[in-house]
Amino acid sequence: MQLGEEINVLGHWFIIHFTENYGMAFGMEFGGGWGKILLTVFRIIACIIIGWYIYHLSKKKAHQGLIISVAFILAGAFGNIIDSIFYGTLFSDSMFQIAHFLPVDGGYASLWHGKVVDMLYFPIIDGHFPQWFPFWKGEAFQFFRPVFNIADSSITIGVALILLFQKRFFKSLR
Repeated sequence: MQLGEEINVLGHWFIIHFTENYGMAFGMEFGGGWGKILLTVFRIIACIIIGWYIYHLSKKKAHQGLIISVAFILAGAFGNIIDSIFYGTLFSDSMFQIAHFLPVDGGYASLWHGKVVDMLYFPIIDGHFPQWFPFWKGEAFQFFRPVFNIADSSITIGVALILLFQKRFFKSLR
């Protein structure tokens, strides 16, 4: 797919929309090239800590749901790390063209400088704020606007499960 290309899966409610970001939410960037490396190093350290925490939880015979939820978070973080480190070396640029896997000239970025691919888009509701709404009266809005990937979903599911079942999950750790 070319950057920005879309495939409607369930009408206008679920769209595969090919976009790339620099590895932070909503396409934000942190300090250019060195910031990208620092962000990836931070994620790697976080993954090591999360992996240690899973090991610690399993030794303490923690609730399986908690271990699985934290594993979801680890898997999502690791998925985004893989994109950040390797995607730029494995694919050509996708701007105005279809990206090619293992291009002869090399990828569009050096190791550790790849972008993260997002593709899941659920613009479920398109509408306008009512005229009486205090800040954005009459302005257009869309729910759910962010485009995300499976790794982001994994992190979100893990965090949501921990929040929903925290009393059950942490009871055995007291």
